Amino acid sequence: MEHGAWRTSSYSDGQGGSCLAVQDDHPTHIPVRDTKDRTGPVLQHTRPTWALFVDAVKSGAL
Repeated sequence: MEHGAWRTSSYSDGQGGSCLAVQDDHPTHIPVRDTKDRTGPVLQHTRPTWALFVDAVKSGAL
């Protein structure tokens, strides 16, 4: 699943390792993984689904 660089949110610091990493530059999906298990499973979300998730987090709905 190595396509591009993994990015971790700047808000992840100090959260006890409860964060995820994403690949923003994947051509078709947004791969997401747990930063504590970098060789573990990767979830792949469509771009529209990921955008809905991010908007829900930003608005406080999640």
